[in-house]
Amino acid sequence: MIRTLFIVVFAALSLDAQVKITPGTDRISVEIDGQPYTDYFLSADGNKPYVYPLRTASGTLVTRHFPMEEVPGETQDHPHHRGMFFAHGDINGVNFWATERSVKDPKQGRMALKKVVEAKGGAKSGTIKAVFDGLDPEGKPMMTETRTLTFYPGPELRIIDFEIQIDALRQLKFGDTKEGTFGIRLATPLSEARSGRMVNAEGGQTETNVWGKQSPWVDYFGPLDGKTVGVAIMDHPSNPRYPTYWHARAYGLFAANIFGVRDFTGDKSRDGSMTIDAGKSVTFRYRVVIHPGDFQTARVASLYEQYTSRK
Repeated sequence: MIRTLFIVVFAALSLDAQVKITPGTDRISVEIDGQPYTDYFLSADGNKPYVYPLRTASGTLVTRHFPMEEVPGETQDHPHHRGMFFAHGDINGVNFWATERSVKDPKQGRMALKKVVEAKGGAKSGTIKAVFDGLDPEGKPMMTETRTLTFYPGPELRIIDFEIQIDALRQLKFGDTKEGTFGIRLATPLSEARSGRMVNAEGGQTETNVWGKQSPWVDYFGPLDGKTVGVAIMDHPSNPRYPTYWHARAYGLFAANIFGVRDFTGDKSRDGSMTIDAGKSVTFRYRVVIHPGDFQTARVASLYEQYTSRK
């Protein structure tokens, strides 16, 4: 059924597009300028949708391979950190963050593909729009998530815009936990535990000054395959509770999370939870910029201004 849907959706796709979108049984593949860029895995195994791998414009992989692949020398902690993803560890007490099937958690939720709405390549960008059901441990839908990913080509940068609209099928409470939310697991050599460095928009550097702090963007950069490269995550001003807190770790996890206020501040009197009433929705928007050089040579602050000035 999914295969048939893909054939219909992609029938009119231009073969000479600068961004090319190609169907598969469990994923949608993205090529840029004739070269593989990434795959959008559609949660066919009941885990969660994720994008893997991410590359620079020159082809260097900036995401960790594990657990999709095993590469000597890589860390193998937190197998639920798959490429680039959106998930939260406590929605009505259900865990959508750590959803590996090898973990026997009675509170574990899962995401299931409902339909692919759009998958279109083009000379200036390519877009994938898909709808997922968020299922509780009994398999009953709690919410639908409409995820729209837009990929932009360029001679030096790789830019991805990520938008997610969450529609509540019942009242939803996003609990206060650091285990979330929009994240990327970086290649092991990029981590601060090796030779990388993270910096936020206020100039705070290292996990000590970035983790648990609010900032409109964070850039994580370092040496990889003989070159300095970086990955920036940008929080859009239209997002709830802008600017976001950051669950950014020295071991290579890199995530925007508005909910974990108690965890991040250490103040037990605070509550970062958020409730969405049944029939209502909430939308989050982020931009990911993969660039050569560090945050200064890449002019990440200016790139953020360009992002937020778009209508």
